[in-house]
Amino acid sequence: MSGKSIASSDTTQLFSTPFHRAYWKLAAREFTSLRVLILAAMMTALRIAIKSVRIPIGPDLNITFGFLFNAVGSMIYGPLVAIAASAVSDTVGAILFPSGAYFFPYIFSEIAGGLLFALFYYRAKLSVPRVMLGRFSVTVVCNLVLDRLFYMWQMYLVNGKVYTFMTWPRLAKNIVLFPLQTVMLVLLFRLLLPITNRMKLTYTGETNLHFTKRDIIVLILLTLFSAAVVVLYYVFVYQPKAQ
Repeated sequence: MSGKSIASSDTTQLFSTPFHRAYWKLAAREFTSLRVLILAAMMTALRIAIKSVRIPIGPDLNITFGFLFNAVGSMIYGPLVAIAASAVSDTVGAILFPSGAYFFPYIFSEIAGGLLFALFYYRAKLSVPRVMLGRFSVTVVCNLVLDRLFYMWQMYLVNGKVYTFMTWPRLAKNIVLFPLQTVMLVLLFRLLLPITNRMKLTYTGETNLHFTKRDIIVLILLTLFSAAVVVLYYVFVYQPKAQ
């Protein structure tokens, strides 16, 4: 399945999906732009710095805001540079601001986050649903699946214990934060896109980043769906003694 181009010039070309050869050629070309590489370095530095600011809300549970710079950067320089920037962010961040024993596989969760944001936001005509689905995919794939799998792997290597895949506090945290993070991203994009488009850093065409009633309903439904999954998990799977 290929994405449909909605612009004639490859310098401003937009895609409805990333499944198009030209999309990846443009993403690879970002490595040849000194301006993009400098910007990627700046965004990575900001991301590392902001990730060090953690709001603890429970054992091994923190609220961070690095996803904002991750999303903006990935939207600007695309999936391939995002992969490299995410790898650097995870490695340097672990060195400068360690939050426990370093475990290399976590780098793949960081890379997946940058990649997913880029696949939804890079050279795309942005809308609230698209921003929402990008945030939702990162929440599910990275926060709820990869991070937990790597944590279980790490703990098994450390003490030989097999931990429950998911815990109730972690699920609840991500459900509560998902709509709030979506709103934060929409507001941030609404503020930045007029500037980045004029600077020819992004090519999003005419965007409609205002919440409609349908967008609010979809956001609520996604949150309720996630909450329903949590309730089912809590009833049928959750083990109170698991960590």
